[in-house]
Amino acid sequence: MSVLVLHHRGSLAGAPYDRWLDDYDGDVLLLASEQHLRLVGEELPAGSHGYRYLEAVPGYETGGAVEERALELARLHGLRHVVACQERDLERAAQLREILGLPGQTLDSVLPFRDKVLMKDAARAAGIPVAPYRAVECAVDLLAFADEHGFPLVLKPLDSAGSVDVRFLQSAGDLDAFLDGGFAPYGPHQPNLLVEAYVPGPMCHVDGLVVDGRVVFSWPSQYQFALADFRDDRGGRHDLTLDPDDPLTSRLLDLTDRTLDALPSPRHFAFHAEIFHTPDDRLVLCEIACRTGGAQNREVSRTLFGLDPTECWIRAQLGLPLPVEPGRGRLEPMSMAGQLSLGKRAGTVMAVPGPPPFPWVRTARVFVRPGEAMAEPRYSSDLMASFVVAGPDQRTCRERLERLEAWFLDGLVVGETTPAAAGDPPPRRPLPPPSPHPLSPQPGSEHDDPQPAVADGLPPRDRLVGR
Repeated sequence: MSVLVLHHRGSLAGAPYDRWLDDYDGDVLLLASEQHLRLVGEELPAGSHGYRYLEAVPGYETGGAVEERALELARLHGLRHVVACQERDLERAAQLREILGLPGQTLDSVLPFRDKVLMKDAARAAGIPVAPYRAVECAVDLLAFADEHGFPLVLKPLDSAGSVDVRFLQSAGDLDAFLDGGFAPYGPHQPNLLVEAYVPGPMCHVDGLVVDGRVVFSWPSQYQFALADFRDDRGGRHDLTLDPDDPLTSRLLDLTDRTLDALPSPRHFAFHAEIFHTPDDRLVLCEIACRTGGAQNREVSRTLFGLDPTECWIRAQLGLPLPVEPGRGRLEPMSMAGQLSLGKRAGTVMAVPGPPPFPWVRTARVFVRPGEAMAEPRYSSDLMASFVVAGPDQRTCRERLERLEAWFLDGLVVGETTPAAAGDPPPRRPLPPPSPHPLSPQPGSEHDDPQPAVADGLPPRDRLVGR
């Protein structure tokens, strides 16, 4: 019996499913998005690898190609599990499990994490503070909400992630311009738009892992930047864990626990909660996801707890041994950590620095190469580079992020580029062999690009090829 892994977006180099499951007693099958592999300049692994079958699927996001291929693989190989760790694969995996009668997360426990109205309904019913909100089915809904709550307003798709398609309406003039500009509240689930009142104050996030219904670890951090400003932000975006004695730490952990209790959670999952800390010292839930957080949150968890939440989440689903016993209480962090992210900017990359000369850098990843033409960032994880540092406390991590940012920008050279060249995907390359080295390149993160992909050396759809 086999396990089928769905991989919607990002680099496969950073998600070595075959290595994570090398002690699984069946075959590992992989379906990945050809479009998104192309965007990060990768091809499927060649030569020696641990997959029984792997394929890059054209039209991964639409048209049912993945579902069709998954059902074919189930018929030919037999499936025991379907694994999906990325936001837009969660519902698809749940549907496949229900069709095939497989164990794991079902739609009942996926939709409240994906549909922001269902999520906020459940949270509000449990007494968890959320901003005023409403699902938008027509322009009248927006106008009535604005009349009741005033401005600013926030618009976002019900099932969005990564700050994609988030809009801020600062005034009635902004609302009129939005409605006049071809307003259409539709998407994959029609209608697909949420409006909510703007909540002032910094955003915190809590990341953790649940195994057998118990939290194995959980820890808060605070963004030192506004998530939705990624298109205009040219400086480094810093994200810092909170110290154990910070008064916010226990409050954030408690609110996250209450939120998890309010939602129909699966037995095993990673989670990423985002919570506002208002100027009058209130905590207001923004949203929560039942998957690992983006950016470098996996590396932060490894720095704090020595565990990769995605790897542990997958192994728990398959009943494989974990490096920690879930029932022994929550893990305490071994150190604090900070993230530095540098978004892309229009121009041609002329030079990038080499490996950082600092012993406290835990991971350093540069996603662009000399000669590559960059466009403005299209989503919050469209990055030039990202880093994770360790330190004994938040103050030290902050100072180290500032020093690291200055060092990187001092060695970065970006020249002008022509508009036609900007945003071209990097040349495709085979995946490198897995490497435990913390500074090994890991291009790509999360991407949204509507361009079609062209198959390149893939096996015919009517012939399954083993390793």
